[in-house]
Amino acid sequence: MRMTLVAAALAAAAWWAPAAALAAGDGPVKVVYHVNENNAQALNALRNIRNHLTADPSAKIVVVTHAGGIQFLLDGALDANGAPFEAAVQELKGKGVDFRVCQFTLQRNKIDPAKVIPEATLVPSGVAEVSRLQFKEGFAYLRP
Repeated sequence: MRMTLVAAALAAAAWWAPAAALAAGDGPVKVVYHVNENNAQALNALRNIRNHLTADPSAKIVVVTHAGGIQFLLDGALDANGAPFEAAVQELKGKGVDFRVCQFTLQRNKIDPAKVIPEATLVPSGVAEVSRLQFKEGFAYLRP
């Protein structure tokens, strides 16, 4: 029984170690914004990211899109006011924000990858990219 408790304590300590390292504040804050609904959610994400960078200009931000969330990263996409999303994406890209688009979504919806604006890059799977960033690279998860 005593050995089982020791093993459990060691396992728990090992599990919490990465979280403790992240909480220690080493390096910039890393955040993945997950956009998977529509242009309204994308607009909220862009606003939140601007605010985020105003408060913490050193933050490393990645926007991962899939499903309906890819629409704002397609050529010619307009927001509810008729303004092109690409201008806002270019502005944030200039501040170091990365934008990623799910290839599975493009394939499923028969969208030519050439329609994705140049500021965005393709990833095989949006959900796999979100989980990879969280687990492998220690990104915090935000969903606008």
